[in-house]
Amino acid sequence: MRTLVVEDDFTSRLFLQELLSQYGECHIAVNGKEAVDAFRAAKAAKRSYNLICMDVMMPEMDGQTALQEIRAIEKADDVLPNYAATIVMTTALDDSKSVMQAYEAQCDAYILKPIDTAKLLDYLKLLRLIW
Repeated sequence: MRTLVVEDDFTSRLFLQELLSQYGECHIAVNGKEAVDAFRAAKAAKRSYNLICMDVMMPEMDGQTALQEIRAIEKADDVLPNYAATIVMTTALDDSKSVMQAYEAQCDAYILKPIDTAKLLDYLKLLRLIW
């Protein structure tokens, strides 16, 4: 599994990177702009990400905007839903507006911080990314 962790908080980024690197290659980005750039570069190299864990609140470009841009890139490239990146939003925002906005932009899961390791791994199993 190729993973991109998008998180501006160092501690959260390190936690997710250490956890997810057990399941394959794991890269990091510190904001949404870096995430979109990394996504484009991976696609161009024909090494797309299977999983993107993305914080919602970040400087330069927030996670909601990055999610929309990544889905727009996939749509423009005619990526079938079964081959699209799995995107899990990670955030402290639990208001219904933020949750609905993420799902409308086609995130696959929405997990509140602090991240519960067991819950995240259960989501990844449900999404068939790990067994």
